[in-house]
Amino acid sequence: MTKQTTGIHHITAFAGNPQANVDFYAGILGLRLVKKTINFDAPDVYHLYFGNEAGSPGTIITFFPSPGSPKGEIGGGQVGITTYVVPQGSLDFWENRLTGFDISVKKVSRFNEVFLQFTDNEGLNLEIVERSEGADSKWSFSGIPADKAIKGFGGAVLFSTNAESTMDTLQTVLGLTKIAQDDKYARFQATGEIANIIDVPLENMEWGIGGAGTVHHIAWRANDYEDHAEWQKAVMRKGYRPTQIIDRQYFNAIYFREYGGILFEIATDPPGFAKDEPAESLGEKLMLPEWYEEHRAQIEANLFPIQVREMNKS
Repeated sequence: MTKQTTGIHHITAFAGNPQANVDFYAGILGLRLVKKTINFDAPDVYHLYFGNEAGSPGTIITFFPSPGSPKGEIGGGQVGITTYVVPQGSLDFWENRLTGFDISVKKVSRFNEVFLQFTDNEGLNLEIVERSEGADSKWSFSGIPADKAIKGFGGAVLFSTNAESTMDTLQTVLGLTKIAQDDKYARFQATGEIANIIDVPLENMEWGIGGAGTVHHIAWRANDYEDHAEWQKAVMRKGYRPTQIIDRQYFNAIYFREYGGILFEIATDPPGFAKDEPAESLGEKLMLPEWYEEHRAQIEANLFPIQVREMNKS
């Protein structure tokens, strides 16, 4: 029997200016900066996590922001559009808010839903959709009331160099169910209430180029450590070669690249972001894994100073 993920755990992307990244995702989109740490493989680069009040799986977008990063090109082998979900009746609020910050928006329809599409400050493709499923956010910041705030991910649009293979992986490896198809897209659904709808363009895409404004990988949820170990074996049985289990401090991870070119991760729900700092002060201090603590002064000196601040409309 095919295992089933409940949906997206997190999405990780590249960015340039760290302060501009914080200003967009915390100041404009109103997400909480739940963890300020470093790229464990490159400690002179931040790893920033934004999500709901707790950084719950299904709400987390993460960035490696590095000043001067070359611009990427969105294309095949990437998450093409990251989808956020808001409560019913909130889309007009978000259209007014984004245009108030001089952010260009457009409305498009897929599968009888209306999406408000725009890009972040780096050109990363984003969209917002209204859905009733999923708990409302309890986080209110920068003039966004909690009843209009982003709940988390609605899902994603995957740009594949081999759409048939990607769609097969979604179904036969991750256990998503195909629920719709038209002349442009196929739609798949995971079992969770949010971060559960994946749309795949039927036309194969030319390869994208990684860099600022592009997604590095998409991570899918594993319930716990035992479930995670089972996922590793299940992926291997399907002919992939997943990595060993890697401790990412706030979750364990395995990685594999599906045949449409997209880097997939499977990540555990536990232990979460309150592992090393109080829930009420998440994201306020630079958190380092223990093996980097002795180098804290040098690491902090090499990082661009950032602060979470409210943003004023133009």
